Amino acid sequence: MEVAFANKELIKLYETGHARKLKLPDHIIEKYFATIQKIEAATSIYDLSADIGLNFKRIKGYENQWSMRLSGKYRLQMEIQWQDEKQTIGTFNLTDITNHYGD
Repeated sequence: MEVAFANKELIKLYETGHARKLKLPDHIIEKYFATIQKIEAATSIYDLSADIGLNFKRIKGYENQWSMRLSGKYRLQMEIQWQDEKQTIGTFNLTDITNHYGD
């Protein structure tokens, strides 16, 4: 799977390890890098949904908004541009890291 960035702050965070507008704890930044590696290593969407720790799912009320758990409090949000009709392979456009209270 491919990863793209729709947010300049997420690019800075990925390239330098910190971003001025994203004040995140170090362990969340480490999880951010690990999650990107998991996306890049996945061969299909089923690899990501099988990892229970990611809690990969569609955001309710949005057709093409998805999220993955970084911790109990933070989620990585993305849009997916599908490359096949079965919607199993795509490009993940990372849009934001959000504060999420509870599951």
